[in-house]
Amino acid sequence: MRIAFFSTKKYDQDSFSSLVKDYGFQIDFLEAKLDHQSAMLAQGHDVVCAFVNDQIDSKTLEILSKEGVKLIALRCAGYNQVDLEKAKELGIRIVRVPAYSPEAVAEHTFALILTLSRKTHKAYNRVRESNFSLEGLTGFNIFQKTVGVIGTGAIGRAFCKIALGFGCKVLAFDVMENAEMKKIGVQYCSLDKLFAHSQIISLHCPLTPDTHHIINKKAMEKMKDGTMLINTSRGALIDTKAVISALKKGKVGFLGIDVYEQEEDLFFQNLSEQILKDDQISRLMTFPNVLITGHQAFLTKEALHQIAFTTLENIAAFASDSELVNEVKA
Repeated sequence: MRIAFFSTKKYDQDSFSSLVKDYGFQIDFLEAKLDHQSAMLAQGHDVVCAFVNDQIDSKTLEILSKEGVKLIALRCAGYNQVDLEKAKELGIRIVRVPAYSPEAVAEHTFALILTLSRKTHKAYNRVRESNFSLEGLTGFNIFQKTVGVIGTGAIGRAFCKIALGFGCKVLAFDVMENAEMKKIGVQYCSLDKLFAHSQIISLHCPLTPDTHHIINKKAMEKMKDGTMLINTSRGALIDTKAVISALKKGKVGFLGIDVYEQEEDLFFQNLSEQILKDDQISRLMTFPNVLITGHQAFLTKEALHQIAFTTLENIAAFASDSELVNEVKA
């Protein structure tokens, strides 16, 4: 079983190489991002392993099919980057890693909240320059704040538990309410009520046609002035143009994002010697109350191990013609 592994980073190669010897597969690690221009690199491979920002559209899938690829193993939870209807038509099966370390993402989400609330990133830079002044570093307590959580899947539930541990009141919105969350004190409510009553709002829902730009101008108009907005899920959950306007008006008081709706040409690469051509993220980086990380919420040793293990197990199930428990279907 030969696997063409696209969008390879060193941490990917390390985590997969440590486990693949137990499966007998051959992995060819490729730095190229998967799209219609690079898909021909999959020639001679049975399986393609792809990541969250690879472009697995109709054109890419047609090329992969011609090269004989029968399985695409996503080493991520999200699959909105895949044209599932076209994959079905071509007979290419899709598997994913539905949960790898919910706590990794949930903990990073709270790291963004704490950094914004206590300005530790600014304090760090000051002290390195022997500036020990506290002026401008006044923060606020997380204790007893009302936190709104949109989406209570595995990551959302892990985040709720952390928020409760901080002594927060937790409101949640999800089309499927979770009995465990209710039992520990999470209060489910309408989206409008969540917007109106939350001081901190964290997004943990998947990106679907229904959730695309779930945070838009109308949604933010319903929020309290100065609301903290956090997104570690999918970039396109937030209308970037609208959130820039809300930041300028003070409607959004703090913004912490680990994802961005136009991140495909930015994240996972070093652009420090280049001029950014994306005007919206450039504008976001000028705000003192905005914190951006480059899609690193998943990046822990534990999560990388689980991603590699589940991905290889998915491929092994395909190779042995067993049930694909993590298959994604149109």
